Amino acid sequence: MIKKILVSQPKPTSEKSPYFDIASRFGVELVFRPFIKVEGLTPKEFRQQKISILDYTAIVFTSRHAIDNFFTLAREMRVAIPEDMKYFCVTETIALYIQKYVQYRKRKVFFGTTGRMDDLLPTMVKHKSEKYLVPMSDVHNDSVATLLDSKKLVHKECVMYRTVSNDFTPEEVAAFDYDMLVFFSPSGVDSLIKNFPDFKQGDIAIATFGPTTAKAVKDAGLRLDLEAPTEKYPSMTGALQHYLLMQED
Repeated sequence: MIKKILVSQPKPTSEKSPYFDIASRFGVELVFRPFIKVEGLTPKEFRQQKISILDYTAIVFTSRHAIDNFFTLAREMRVAIPEDMKYFCVTETIALYIQKYVQYRKRKVFFGTTGRMDDLLPTMVKHKSEKYLVPMSDVHNDSVATLLDSKKLVHKECVMYRTVSNDFTPEEVAAFDYDMLVFFSPSGVDSLIKNFPDFKQGDIAIATFGPTTAKAVKDAGLRLDLEAPTEKYPSMTGALQHYLLMQED
């Protein structure tokens, strides 16, 4: 019986988050505790990539981390971002987050609906003359580059932040009594193994979001009980709700 779930993400800021609906509907306790944390590169580290931000006319953001670290680095390097810089984001939520740093204008901010890069691609193709810069984590694959190459877009990927293990305190290790763990990145799975080298899964259910995270769980020799997204359940909350329903039957 699943009564306590560890979600390896920060606690949602909105009270309307579907996670809270799940907690009340199924009577489960949800604990939000990131297994990883993000650190920005220093200006010196970024300069080693020999990339000039001002050589580009559009920035592609795949996460709020990317936005935070892009604008932080620009400020630290005293790079004034031009007013006419365009921003392409994989979701509207990420697009709206840009308001934290620049005045939001629809004519220069574009976004997709599914959170997938290939959904944003047609919009980028309409702006074929742009030179795209894609801030990324140190842990990434070539899928974005391959996608942009397929449409002959001018682009450059750059590392602006790194993902590191958010280590557990001895107290947290002692109180680790969850019925289910929810992961969103391979780094989170790596952090579990680092923090709990003798981890025995037993009856603990494991859920993952994204194919690379699912692969990381299997590669670690663990049992994967719930995988999202699927065609029917594109979000983790939708998949989790369905899973808990099935457990009740």
